[in-house]
Order: sequence, then structure tokens, then C-alpha cells
Amino acid sequence: MRSSHPAGRLPDPPSPIANDGDEVHFCRTCAFAGACIAVGYGKPELESLHCLVEHVGPYRNGDHVFRTGDPFRAIFAVRAGTVKTCLVDKDGREQVLGFYLPGEVIGLNAIYPEHFPCDAVALENTQFCRFSFPAMSALAARMPAVQQHLFRLLSKELGTASLLAGDHSADERMAAFLCDLGSRYAARGFSGTRFTLSMSRGDIANYLRLAAETVSRVLTRFRSQHLIAIEGRELELLDVKGLEKIGQNLLPD
Repeated sequence: MRSSHPAGRLPDPPSPIANDGDEVHFCRTCAFAGACIAVGYGKPELESLHCLVEHVGPYRNGDHVFRTGDPFRAIFAVRAGTVKTCLVDKDGREQVLGFYLPGEVIGLNAIYPEHFPCDAVALENTQFCRFSFPAMSALAARMPAVQQHLFRLLSKELGTASLLAGDHSADERMAAFLCDLGSRYAARGFSGTRFTLSMSRGDIANYLRLAAETVSRVLTRFRSQHLIAIEGRELELLDVKGLEKIGQNLLPD
């Protein structure tokens, strides 16, 4: 595979597959372990958290993790793979709400209504850590770091800046989307500049409220401007600063 960048080939992106451990060593993508380890929790505390974890999956591409209206009993931390959340209207039209990567949590928006307000669909072979929410809440009351981390996850879920708000161009939306994906992969310990777009062009277009043809044109333009290298779904961000400048109005300060 050749790119227009002098570097030539697009390297294979790292596969975001979690490394399982024993009763006190969590997957490196675990959405909660870092909060415990950072404050020095030892074996007994980590065992308490580990006992709540149920590994579920794999879910195949297109499989539902949960559906709109299902009763809320647990939150799901992505161990490996990618998930989209979406709504389907009465005419069968889908609206993509977001994408979730390894180490990120889905289901937090179901806490208040006590049922899931959207569908969650695997975009590739995907595995999860399933946390019983009643048990997690009880543990959080005993472990301040877990409680604080849970609050941070809730705050992030509620406060995530939308790439759709306002009158922004297709270039702005796409640049912000790519920068956001890169920063989220980097936060999980993966490469923030080389990764696979596991979501389809159609899903990206749906999420950004653009036509699929527009998404393809923007990606082609970004490639010609040496902002990215792309082959199929394999992507490299060649000029992150340039992309950030284009998408600055949609990115957090």
C-alpha cells in the first residue's frame, strides 16, 4: 500500500486487544483499574473490583450489545473492538450517536431512565467487561477512587462536545472527528496517529450529518493535502496540527 506521503507505506496499525492478567492485574484498557492503581490500592481492593467483572463476548460485526428499551442492569467497558450507539426511528432510519473504543464505557446514559435509550452495535469482533451497576455503586461507596472515577465517566458522557453543533463545514467536522479519535486512542495507550477506521464511511457520514460522498471527498482532499494517508480503512494522521487548525472550532480548548 502506498501513500502520497514521502514515508511511503502505511504501517499496520496496532491492534487494540486487551492483555488479560491475573486477579490483581487488569487489562491495560480497563476503564477502572487505572483509578485504583493510581492511588495505591493493593490486592484486596483490586480483588473487590475484579470480582464484579464479567467478561462477555465476542460480539460479531452487526451484533447488538443492547437495544433501546432493554432494562438497565449493567455498564459495559469495551475490552477490544469498536461499538456504535444509534437510534432507529419508526421508519427504520438510523441515527448514529457515537463510537466507543477500547477502555471506554457504554450504558452510562441509561442510569436515570433505568432502561437503555439507544442501541449499541458491534462494528467488529468486540469484547467487554460487564459491570453490574448495583454492585458497582455499592463498591464505589466504599472505594472513593472508584466513586470519583465513575463520576468523571458520567461527567465526560454528559459533557462531550458534539461535532454536530453549529454551522460548521464538512472539512471542520471531519478534521475534528479524526483528531478526536486520535486523542482517544492515545489516551488508551495506543498510537494516536495510526489506527483503523472500524466504522464505515456511511456511519461516519451519518454521525457527522454529512452525505457519504462528502466524507469520501473530504478524505481524498485531506490526503492530497498530505494531512492524512489512507488506504481502505487504515489511516495515518500525517499533520495533526494542520487537522487541529481546520477543526479548532469543534475541538476542546
